[in-house]
Amino acid sequence: QLGPPGGGPQRPPRDRRPESDHRVALGVPEGGRDYAFGEAFPHEALFDQLHGVDFAKGCYVGQEVVSRMEHRGTARKRIVPVEGEAPLPASGTNVEVDGVPIGSLGWVSGASGLALIRLDRAEEALASGKQLNTGGIKIALRRPAFLRFAVPIAGVPA
Repeated sequence: QLGPPGGGPQRPPRDRRPESDHRVALGVPEGGRDYAFGEAFPHEALFDQLHGVDFAKGCYVGQEVVSRMEHRGTARKRIVPVEGEAPLPASGTNVEVDGVPIGSLGWVSGASGLALIRLDRAEEALASGKQLNTGGIKIALRRPAFLRFAVPIAGVPA
């Protein structure tokens, strides 16, 4: 790890800074950590929830798809906070129901993390009494107050 000249105090690596843990606690995704750039729709990365998309603006690349997802409510995958019963495994680990992947972990901070989840499949699983897990660890989805869409939570109708 590179540090300042003279061997003074080094800055912690980006992935271990307190602001990353705070971001996870708030449920705010970061590109390149919670989703791959160019592989997620703006709605999946919560751009619509965090005012990262202007639906009144004129033309921009992908406008038709983004507008359709907004007005039809067709975003099936979303990044949501997850809480594990134990420390969570590494980013990229599948989130599963009965061994079937329904998403993947993004950033992890101890037993908390963010995950890109197929919400419809999570809702079906929880409604039938099944458990979500990642790397053998039971997890629960959490809904931050800023979200304007339903997040399936065990024992609570979506």
